[in-house]
Amino acid sequence: MKIIIAALAAMLLFIACSDKEKVMEMKLEEADIPAASADQKYELEEFIADTIGYKSDEPAEDKKKQQQSQPTQKPDWDKKIIKTATLNFEVKDYTFYYSDFREKVKGLGGYVAQEEQTESDYKIENTITIKVPVNQFDNAITLLTTGVEKINERKVSSQDVTTEIIDTKSRIEAKKRIRQRYMDLLGQAKNMEEVLNVQSEINGIQEQIESAATRTEYLGHSSSFSTINLTYYQVLNSSAKDDSSPSFGVKISQSFKNGWSWICDLFVGLVSVWPLYLLGFCLFLVYKKFKLAKPKQAG
Repeated sequence: MKIIIAALAAMLLFIACSDKEKVMEMKLEEADIPAASADQKYELEEFIADTIGYKSDEPAEDKKKQQQSQPTQKPDWDKKIIKTATLNFEVKDYTFYYSDFREKVKGLGGYVAQEEQTESDYKIENTITIKVPVNQFDNAITLLTTGVEKINERKVSSQDVTTEIIDTKSRIEAKKRIRQRYMDLLGQAKNMEEVLNVQSEINGIQEQIESAATRTEYLGHSSSFSTINLTYYQVLNSSAKDDSSPSFGVKISQSFKNGWSWICDLFVGLVSVWPLYLLGFCLFLVYKKFKLAKPKQAG
């Protein structure tokens, strides 16, 4: 008999504790304070627990630390800077520098995006577009210009796109909320015309979202990988360099060529207007005919 009474007492105690726990959870939900801090929510929970006579088995310090450790959403205000450099210099050994710069770029975690090689009697030249991580930008410029013969151009520029990225992401979220409203309206459409109109609006908003997402992705990649426009060359034959001021003999020779070309062009032009010659000849014949006919009429 005592065992049965003890079991009933334990069951009633368990039911009472469960009811108190549910009441506490309901009161926490009714006291909806989204802006409250972790400490305030913890104090509120303790106050309600005291009011209904319930205490959690979880230690107070552990519970408080658990609530404080909950992640909070913060805007991504990390700096997004697009860095660009333009380099032009002369190297002593084109082949050696070609293999050396590729090893340097690979070691920095970058890659070659575009490459174009040209060669003439005067020099061999290579124009390259290099992408390197933004945190390796300064190191890349230093390594690429180490040991060169002569630097002809070195230009560095930067553009802060942090605000544009954050603003674009905010616009995407706003467009998504508008799209959801149109999706709700689509379910309430009464005829095919309303369905088509709402669907057209949804398609337009979707295109804007995709365009903004593409722009954000491009800016994010551009700020993660800086661009270096590199041009280097080796002089093969310095005497073959184009001279912007030709000698007197070259000028005379060029003048004869230009004069002959001008005469040929003039001759071609004169031949091309042969219809004018024919018209002039016909007018001359008509004039002569009328001139000879006038004396006969006078007699």
